[in-house]
Amino acid sequence: MPEIFRAYGWVFLIFPDDHDPPHVHVLGPGWQMKIALTDPPELMLVSGKATRQEARRSLRQVRERLPILLDAWEKIHG
Repeated sequence: MPEIFRAYGWVFLIFPDDHDPPHVHVLGPGWQMKIALTDPPELMLVSGKATRQEARRSLRQVRERLPILLDAWEKIHG
């Protein structure tokens, strides 16, 4: 599972065998989010007990790195 970057101690990654639409997984302590790589990014799924602040921060991190994440998705999925 290719890690793209880390922020706040959370891991942002894209799974190589994943499906469309393009998205990134965010792994935090006791939770996981799936965020669509759209403009603006959209929260697709939350598993576990993430706070609203963690969701906002995750969305902001994805928004700030959207071109990098879309490029990584394309390189991984072709």
